[in-house]
Amino acid sequence: MTEEARFGRTTLPQEQVRARRSAIRWEIFTIVYTSVTIVVIAFVVGNSQAMRTAWIEDMLSLIPQFAFLIALLFVGRRPTRKHPYGLHRAMGVGHLVAGVALLAVGLNLAIEAVTGLIAGEHPTIGTVQLFGQTIWLGWLMVAVMAVVIVGPVFFYGPAKSKLAPVLHNKLLYADADMAKADWQTTVASIVGVLGVGAGVWWLDGAAALFISLGIIWDGFRNTKTAIVDLMDQRARTYDSKHPHPVAADIVSYLRSRPWIKDAAVRVRDQGQVFHVEAFIVPRRHRVSVHETTDLQRKVTDLDWKIQDVVIVPVEQLPDEADPGRRETPPALSATPSGRP
Repeated sequence: MTEEARFGRTTLPQEQVRARRSAIRWEIFTIVYTSVTIVVIAFVVGNSQAMRTAWIEDMLSLIPQFAFLIALLFVGRRPTRKHPYGLHRAMGVGHLVAGVALLAVGLNLAIEAVTGLIAGEHPTIGTVQLFGQTIWLGWLMVAVMAVVIVGPVFFYGPAKSKLAPVLHNKLLYADADMAKADWQTTVASIVGVLGVGAGVWWLDGAAALFISLGIIWDGFRNTKTAIVDLMDQRARTYDSKHPHPVAADIVSYLRSRPWIKDAAVRVRDQGQVFHVEAFIVPRRHRVSVHETTDLQRKVTDLDWKIQDVVIVPVEQLPDEADPGRRETPPALSATPSGRP
């Protein structure tokens, strides 16, 4: 097992190894790109509240990347007696930290924007000397915002959104989703700046409020997703929109075994990987250790995300267990080729 392929108690398939390698590169690129944009925007932020809010949003957007890279240092470690399920929850913790930070700062920025609008604050945008010419600073603000949006909307946003389902990584998906939606922040900040230039002073505060509401929504959505996952919600897809089809695949396989009468599962998302409790109703009273051990191995081989499997012979299936009704598109289903 190579160090790069190690993932808890098992190894990652080559497709996931390449995807993780690519995700790391894109996250590092994003950090560098965003750091440069933060510095550039700092030179032109002026007195515009919309620009200042967009600037703070850029700073906040660094949190998911650092959370992802730090979590990767832990998720590959093997389980121990102290941490018998491994440290895969580190990715969920990073997701929660990013969500709470966005929510807290977004609320603060929204209050600031509303306060400014109520107080009737009239922002001013002055002029600067550039190459011997006097230029309205607002034009530089518009130009900078139009340029810096290219990266998140057209490059690393779409790239990470393609990698998230391959890695079943909700933090990476949230990061990509926020990046692709950055055009809204750009448009709002440009409208606010041009509004000040046109004498419509309240457009700047309104734009700042719009941007802060977007931050609040991102924070709320990510905090909610992280919390319900940490509370052992039924395993869902990388975008949290549907129950994950791996449960139906496992139940289908279990019921295909001639000695199993019925089956159901409880699938817990540990953060990229699943812990599975498979309840089986045998057709006979005696089940050998060899049969359950072989069944455990074959269920684990169904998909690379299935990391832990517990086989539980029972007389009656628990009511809360998943009976395996498929609720997602077949394209997301696990296949026997999920492992190398």
